[in-house]
Amino acid sequence: MKQINEYIDSVFHKQDQLMEEVISSIKENGMPSISVSPSSGKFLSMLISLSGAKDVLEIGALGGYSGIWIARGFGSEGKLTSLELEESYAKLAHSNLTKDGFGDRVSYLTGPALESLKKLHGDQQTFDFFFIDADKENYGNYLEYCIKLANPDAIIVADNVLAGGSVADEAAKPRQYTEFMKQFNVTVANHPQLESILVPIGDGMTVTRVKK
Repeated sequence: MKQINEYIDSVFHKQDQLMEEVISSIKENGMPSISVSPSSGKFLSMLISLSGAKDVLEIGALGGYSGIWIARGFGSEGKLTSLELEESYAKLAHSNLTKDGFGDRVSYLTGPALESLKKLHGDQQTFDFFFIDADKENYGNYLEYCIKLANPDAIIVADNVLAGGSVADEAAKPRQYTEFMKQFNVTVANHPQLESILVPIGDGMTVTRVKK
């Protein structure tokens, strides 16, 4: 899987100075190096562009790497609402999106994501596109909130669903969240309101359409 992703990145992703600086800023601030792969980011951006999504909800901002890819997908007409547990992470993410010209297209809600999702639902907010990339044990809970907040035919993308290949390969070293991802994949595959497929790019992404 690693070789395949390195090949995809080398062929389909061009060097991007700003994105390199974003990755460096994440490391310099002592944050974990868990951003999406370049090709996963490009895939995310293309999905948003192709779907015409304008209102996007991101669960897990980190340093803004995926947020920039999202914003590049909707351009000057869209807006991003990003949920992040750590306020310092949200500040760095906003700074990085500002460098790419999207500072005024994004807003951050800090604190536990489930609390922010509950508030958004109470405020009757709805979205066209969702990206889940946060604490894996809550993926199932995040999914249910995304369904509640979804406009008709909204898209939900979840990252890390292959857990380093350990969801499918018993010989692969299991991650702490392998079992959570196995269950999540079964849930999205069989949920009556969802139409889903798993795309083996990066660490795996499920792409889901909400049927309403």
